[in-house]
Amino acid sequence: MTLHKIFTQTSNLLSKLIPSMNWLLVITSVLAVLIATLYPFNFDFSGNLSIQAIISNFDNASSFEDLVNNILLFMPLGFSSNALLQKINIKPIRKFFTLIIISTSLSVTVEILQMFLPSRSPTPADIINNTIGGILGGICFYIWNSQSFIYILSSVENSRLKNSTKKISLLFLGYILLSFIVLIPWQITTNLSNWNLAYPLLIGNEKTGDKPWQGYITEIHIADKAFPENEVSQFFDGKKYLDIIGDHLIASYKLSDQRGYQDRTGQLPELLSQGHLTNIQDGKSVALSSSYWLKTGNPTTFLTKKIRKTSQFTIITTIATADTTQTGPARIISLSSGILRRNFTLGQQGNNLDLRIRTPITGENATDIKLSIPDIFIDTNFHDIVITYSQGNIQVYLDKLQKFYFFNLLQLIPKDQKAFYYALTFIPLGVCLTFLTILANKKLMFYRFLLLTGILLPSLIVESTLVIGSGKSISLTNILFGIFFTSGTMLILRLRASALVKKAALK
Repeated sequence: MTLHKIFTQTSNLLSKLIPSMNWLLVITSVLAVLIATLYPFNFDFSGNLSIQAIISNFDNASSFEDLVNNILLFMPLGFSSNALLQKINIKPIRKFFTLIIISTSLSVTVEILQMFLPSRSPTPADIINNTIGGILGGICFYIWNSQSFIYILSSVENSRLKNSTKKISLLFLGYILLSFIVLIPWQITTNLSNWNLAYPLLIGNEKTGDKPWQGYITEIHIADKAFPENEVSQFFDGKKYLDIIGDHLIASYKLSDQRGYQDRTGQLPELLSQGHLTNIQDGKSVALSSSYWLKTGNPTTFLTKKIRKTSQFTIITTIATADTTQTGPARIISLSSGILRRNFTLGQQGNNLDLRIRTPITGENATDIKLSIPDIFIDTNFHDIVITYSQGNIQVYLDKLQKFYFFNLLQLIPKDQKAFYYALTFIPLGVCLTFLTILANKKLMFYRFLLLTGILLPSLIVESTLVIGSGKSISLTNILFGIFFTSGTMLILRLRASALVKKAALK
């Protein structure tokens, strides 16, 4: 048998096998999704399935880790589905929408099934992230598959738009508009919409009883607004909290009353004693220890809903530690269901005051970004503490207005999270800019203008908007991050296009 015959037969065999392989890849991708999202398959269908039940079950939000996992999980499905769709003779736009339907349908199916799994929580944001993952997988296929990539390049090269500077300019304006649209995920990273409605308020311990704090607490006031510095100063001067906070007050507990710990606003459940009370300090505060702490009998749903709506809060409290060496951190005030899930926790870690606030970037346990205020518990004296949160900005005031600490969550994002967010933001922009510059390739001055502004402007827009919106300081590193991902994506695509053109010319 000649080499030509062997090559011909092998090619024919592969052409027959490829469709089967594509089906196998799609089935494998679907199975991987089902196992990753539904295992251990301990379904419970005994509950009442109603519209209200479905809505309440879907009242959850994703963390950064969920976002990453959900996008990566659906990328193989998008890649394999697009490989299969290539064998069907339909227009590219129909293939694109078919890919969206496949990804979204599987995601919706999974999220509905998660309603019947005790270990899972269906989340609306997961459907969006899964669909994005499917689309990104499809785009990766087009770049990887040389025939598809050449077809796209040829379509752009032969487009009627190529000869119209006006139409290319309109497309460029759309590109700039896209730079503002990609900011939406950044805006979500610091809001409090992912706070869980089912958590109780705990004072002096976790719900599990294994993170006790030894100390004294006099009062707790919680508002659904972050009060400015001039109003916080009045808290320290006159302590007329209720008058200043007004209608924004959503919880107020005086813990010096031995008859009970009712919320004076009447909006939250009573704090109930857990364990046995051993001491009250002069009738001014409650003594907390490993054998005695407080917990609301029911979840503080009203409080959580109000804070989720505004994504702001102010907490005012007066506390004193009984042991300056406590760690854990020992829980002083917590809105949580255990040691792994929380909305908010104020705790003691040695001499430091530890703060945990759940947001999409801090995670379900609010530990992805650690906030610590040093040397608060170097003595056993009482301290007045005011904590405010708004748009990722946390301010902690201690005893007086001049002694305060400031944190901005966007400036504290871990490097791996930041790299992923910037990649997710600027790689799509780099793809768009590639095709824009191809259209303007023969108009040298216009091409240079598009190239320069297309690389620089989106990064400047994103950084300046985040600075204005959150109050964080401007970062040259962040701007360079955006430029790197935009220009890097465009360079890779242009190099691949050039290589494919040369390869085709040699044939």
